[in-house]
Amino acid sequence: MTANPHRLPEKGIPKDEVLAAMRTLRERDVKWQDGRLFSLIYYAGEEITDVLKEAALLFFSENGLNPSVFPSLRQMETEVVAISADLLGGDAQTVGNMTSGGTESILLAVKTAREWARVHRPDIREPEMVLPMTAHPAFEKAAHYFDVRPVRTAIGPDFRADVEAARAAITPRTILMVGSAPCYPFGVVDPIAEMAAIAQERGILFHVDACVGGFMLPFVRKLGYPVPDFDFRVPGVTSISADLHKYGYCVKGASVILYRDAALRRHQFFAYTDWPGGIYASPTMAGTRPSGPIAAAWAILHYLGEEGYLALAALVMDTVGKIRAGVEAIPGLRVLGEPHMSIMALASDTLNIYEVGDEMALRGWHLDRQQFPPTLHVTVMPVHAEVADAFLRDLAEAADAARRLTPAKVRDRLLVGLADTAARVLPQAWVSSLMARASALLGKSAGSAAGRSAAMYGMMGTLPNRGDLRELVLDVLDGLTRPQER
Repeated sequence: MTANPHRLPEKGIPKDEVLAAMRTLRERDVKWQDGRLFSLIYYAGEEITDVLKEAALLFFSENGLNPSVFPSLRQMETEVVAISADLLGGDAQTVGNMTSGGTESILLAVKTAREWARVHRPDIREPEMVLPMTAHPAFEKAAHYFDVRPVRTAIGPDFRADVEAARAAITPRTILMVGSAPCYPFGVVDPIAEMAAIAQERGILFHVDACVGGFMLPFVRKLGYPVPDFDFRVPGVTSISADLHKYGYCVKGASVILYRDAALRRHQFFAYTDWPGGIYASPTMAGTRPSGPIAAAWAILHYLGEEGYLALAALVMDTVGKIRAGVEAIPGLRVLGEPHMSIMALASDTLNIYEVGDEMALRGWHLDRQQFPPTLHVTVMPVHAEVADAFLRDLAEAADAARRLTPAKVRDRLLVGLADTAARVLPQAWVSSLMARASALLGKSAGSAAGRSAAMYGMMGTLPNRGDLRELVLDVLDGLTRPQER
């Protein structure tokens, strides 16, 4: 389109050319509509997508910063929050706000706990929060931002939080405990009732991270599947985060942060009254807030209703049953634990599970890699009902292919895969340096270590040394956020 894509063009480019260039760029993206992606996109079909697009476009230009100017946004947000609270066991006292996603909701929960402690526990100078090792990394981000020390605790053989380990981790500095419903790595709901009872006994706050399960578990339970108690019906639960843009099937980014009462939520707010520009106040992290997700969330909740959500949940859970049974029938593969909804981790005691993932990638499937232990992550969505049989056929073939790989072939494939990924996302000048470092580090590995892959959230590393891995990841992140050479 232009000789220098890193500078503003001197003259405007016709709309058709601009959109054509964007479509060309998009050709490199994963084609998630065909059901071969098992994360990131919660797709429930074109009919629902059309509703979301129309609703978001109706409020394309409005700004959620000032609800007095746009009372429609205020009404829609408060109703989305009220519906969410009702689904999650809240009552007339339950309050909350919409946010840009699960990370912002979690950041606000931790920030609120810190501010609450400053008022109610002023003696605590170095606050701590207790969270199981499976809790989302957004809590680590919140700890880093707000100077709340994270204390990670063990999980049990069922991959749920160890209640006694959590109890033992509490100190006089603890202000918050955390549980997941479910945890993202393994899809199991932590023993929320037992943990919240401990928090209540100790006089501290308890947050439930239901970002992935908040708009799925209530319907799974209504369908008759066993779901542990996890929401505001549990005494001691003081806040819950839940993402509408996951199993609420809303556009991104849309989440809610809910509190048991308004007194607690008050610690979330920010206000500054001495600015020459006037009094400034905001309920969440953002100032300007896009109105499209608010409108789309309101629209999809009303469009689907309980009947629609139950039908989608039934479709997903039927597909989960088929996939679980199919996985267990493949020699060498198994599902870890007893997932409570539609998220599961695939593992193997006899195969390199990452190689199974690589073989699936060669067949066009995209599965996230996890670690501790090595697994492949599967999030089942409505679109997967149509491709479950094909997925299981290819998974059986991938497992068989992984059995035949030698360590030398594994190492070569890791380097080829890394080079391919790097070439897609990094400037060419970075790729050579990256590959040289990876080759040297993998070359130092001995025996079976050469075939290991280390997983990260959102990307897969391929270096066995975690110190080297961290530096390499930071290099990649730096490269991802720089202008690409063309």
